[in-house]
Amino acid sequence: MIHALYLSGCVWSLRLGLPAGILSLIVSLQPLFTAAFAGVALGERVLPRQWSGLALGFIGTALVVAHKTGTGLTFLMTLPAIASLIGITVGTMWQKRHCPAFDLRTSTVVQYAASLLITAVLAFSTETMHIEWSGQFVFALLWVALVLSIGAISLLNHLIRSGTAVNVASLFYTVPAVTALMAWAIFGETLTGLSLIGMTVAVLGVWLARAR
Repeated sequence: MIHALYLSGCVWSLRLGLPAGILSLIVSLQPLFTAAFAGVALGERVLPRQWSGLALGFIGTALVVAHKTGTGLTFLMTLPAIASLIGITVGTMWQKRHCPAFDLRTSTVVQYAASLLITAVLAFSTETMHIEWSGQFVFALLWVALVLSIGAISLLNHLIRSGTAVNVASLFYTVPAVTALMAWAIFGETLTGLSLIGMTVAVLGVWLARAR
């Protein structure tokens, strides 16, 4: 759910031409979906204060990515993104419910082995399997493998183990804001006033959503 469906779905939507802003918005529904089902699936109570924070977080995310939504969308582009949303939501709650205590190293090996079965079929059935090696490709590959897949997902698993699902999910609202700041610092992208307001609103939402 988290590796094969969530990560692959995001990349596939971008490959189909879905603007990054729309992808961020779709995936940012995850905290709201988690809160909606946390009571039934995990027995967690979502407080009104948390609901307000989740709503503010989504509004803030929408403001951050508003200038990156683009046009020419098709329903086909959004399907992998919707699959990603389902994958990260169900995967997070499944991990919290059935694997509350686990060794991060063992969990990583098991999850990647299971995901390999799915991603290998996708790769061999949809790609040429030809690689053009370059410095940029190697850097991107190492970044995705070490920082995103192993580093970030291991942190996510640690948070799932030590906190409530809603508290963990609310942190996803900080991703678009941090991405916008990195794009400004690394690529010189412009930070609009609306984006700055959105960042503030999103951070406020996360603060409210994280129950004490």
